[in-house]
Amino acid sequence: MIKNIRLPHPVIMLFSIMILAVLLSYVIPSGSYDRIEVDGKMTVVANSYKLTDQKPLGIGDFFMAFPMGFKTAIDIIFIIIASGIMFGLLKAAGTLETAIAIFVRKLGKDNPKSVVFIATFLFGMMGVFIGYENNIALVPIAAMLSLAIGGDLILATGIAVGGITVGFGFSPFNPYTIGTAHRIANLPLFSGAELRSVLCFFGLLILALYNVRYYKKIINEPSIGLGQGLDHSSFKAKRPLEEYTFKNRDCLLLLLFVAMIGLMLYGVFNYHWFLNELSAVFCGFAVIIAFLIYDKKVEIGKIVLESVAEVAPGAFMVGLAAAIKVILEKGAINDTIAYQLSELLVKLPTHFSAVGMLFVQSIINFIIPSGSGQALATLPILFPVGDVLGLTKQTVTLAFQCGDGISNLINPAFGGIIAMTALCGVPFDRWLKFIFPLFVMILALGVLFVFISVIINYGPA
Repeated sequence: MIKNIRLPHPVIMLFSIMILAVLLSYVIPSGSYDRIEVDGKMTVVANSYKLTDQKPLGIGDFFMAFPMGFKTAIDIIFIIIASGIMFGLLKAAGTLETAIAIFVRKLGKDNPKSVVFIATFLFGMMGVFIGYENNIALVPIAAMLSLAIGGDLILATGIAVGGITVGFGFSPFNPYTIGTAHRIANLPLFSGAELRSVLCFFGLLILALYNVRYYKKIINEPSIGLGQGLDHSSFKAKRPLEEYTFKNRDCLLLLLFVAMIGLMLYGVFNYHWFLNELSAVFCGFAVIIAFLIYDKKVEIGKIVLESVAEVAPGAFMVGLAAAIKVILEKGAINDTIAYQLSELLVKLPTHFSAVGMLFVQSIINFIIPSGSGQALATLPILFPVGDVLGLTKQTVTLAFQCGDGISNLINPAFGGIIAMTALCGVPFDRWLKFIFPLFVMILALGVLFVFISVIINYGPA
């Protein structure tokens, strides 16, 4: 753990990156690729990069990036608020608290390390099969579970945020990264899933063991935990585990919660629901909870506003992160960065060029944190580069997936991870201190698998 390293507050960190992006608009030449519409999305035309008039940004552009960033991120910002309200009402009802307390009492009290291990894989599978932001409302469950077995909020982020991020990043069936890449390359959708499945399993295994190791450390010596000083009062069980029992209302609310998850999955897989549709589901469920728990002693309005207040910092951070992307696009330097990085790859030997693609995508992910957006912007450039270097399209796709997925673990410009850590009550700088050693291990794993893909001529080409 890099506990002793002092990091700036996440707001200062993002604000500094915004300033750096403005300064880069004076140094990096402006340029752009031609783009065409494919399946309703704008895709880069390979070999079409050209320099354009320099667009250095002024102080007015800098401050205009704030409202424009919040505008572009409004879908994520609202789902944070909607899920926060829904869980605020559920916490007021006490249903999830009761369910987790009974689960830990019956299954995890004698072997809590197995709870950490299994929970990490469960959240990982949610990332693999459901998506990223689609799981945002489930993150506080990990906070309640972690505290119930004597862990802290940092462990909760390792279980939920780590699990979802690694599972989503390495998913063999990720529609946003793999799906978009295969459409661009004209490959059979989700072909070559075997190697990616092995990679995903080992990624989640390393994470699960890392979480168990951290849990053992803080159980033996609580003072070394990175969660020291964090407010966990809203997640912690209010009485001994033995005193929790299900009431009729708890059973009804739990059934409705499971039904909501089922509805969400049905909508995602059958109707391609995304953030706005899921926000509407959360709002609808919140209204049902409010109706069921309402009485003269329960102030629904107060609970709602307190819930909004809890998640507001995370929502603000998402808007701030989106402002960075606005600055880079307004200065027309994001395409130039992608072009220059891709040009470097041609000079590398074949085996190292594939690994180089992984690192290039990792860098670009800080500029274009959307997986599908990054694929549409970079893969039409990198696939022809791969052809020149003798790399199969599956290898290029794998390098892209690893670069995008792994760097998401530490990417302050990625709104989803900012939102999830905030819902666990963990500042982003604490998350970085916890996750960075794991990031290095997962990065080494990704490099190994990309190297293997070159050796075995991972196909079809």
